[in-house]
Amino acid sequence: MADRRRINGPGGQTCPPFYDDDNAASPCRGRGPNGIRAVYLKTGVTPSASGSAYLEMEPRRGSGGGGMKLTCTVHGPRSLPRSAPFSPHMVLSTHVKYAPFATRLRRGYLRDSGERDLSSHLETALRGAMIADRWPKSGVDVVVTVIEGGLARHVTVDQCFEEWDTMNVLSGCITVAAAAIADAGIDCVDTVSGGVAALIADKGSEDGSTIVLDPVPSEHESILAACCVAYLPARDEITNLWFKGCLPPSDPSAHRTLVARAVHASRGTSQAISASLQEVLSMT
Repeated sequence: MADRRRINGPGGQTCPPFYDDDNAASPCRGRGPNGIRAVYLKTGVTPSASGSAYLEMEPRRGSGGGGMKLTCTVHGPRSLPRSAPFSPHMVLSTHVKYAPFATRLRRGYLRDSGERDLSSHLETALRGAMIADRWPKSGVDVVVTVIEGGLARHVTVDQCFEEWDTMNVLSGCITVAAAAIADAGIDCVDTVSGGVAALIADKGSEDGSTIVLDPVPSEHESILAACCVAYLPARDEITNLWFKGCLPPSDPSAHRTLVARAVHASRGTSQAISASLQEVLSMT
């Protein structure tokens, strides 16, 4: 007797669906080495939060993916619970989480080690910009949700592009969190912004490598090194720096050049934050 409570599969063989668009895209950068993707930034998207922002980056043309969508909510400053120890400064708490459908490999509902690392880098970047002395015995929570990752659909898990794309996600988290903090009215020394630069393999150059801004891993065949910075443009300071990869030993100034290019990329995202905040002020 068949088990009526069990949903049995089909009796014959089945084949997984195959999409022609998955293999249509090829590694090709559609913009210059100094070009960055267009950014859409809007604040005040969550009325129940003290401050909120939504960030969307332009997807790769003709690939059906490669864009990035993030949302951030800021709760506070609010009083700490009575059981918490006394703090003369504002207690900052950051939380970065991928949505289960954000990447091709479905994410779990609990944070993994990569998401905890992103939260730690985001906390370091924001702590250097906020004036915590003005909010004693209080705390603020910054929650960033990655709605869509930056990798395209044709990128497979075994291509190891996700570890490079994490830097783009961190840059977006810093930018959207800075806009949400400004929307919440929290005092900061400057508006922090994120930027990424990468050293890619280029057969056409003299030394076999080229530095590009705002790299998309699926647009390049090989990434040698990458750098993500959190930058304060008005004060000309870096609050967080994350470097990964190997630089050629023949060029001793390659590390400094890569950081400088990442700072240049962060200036472009800083202009997007300023334009979004000025638009809000003009409407009020």
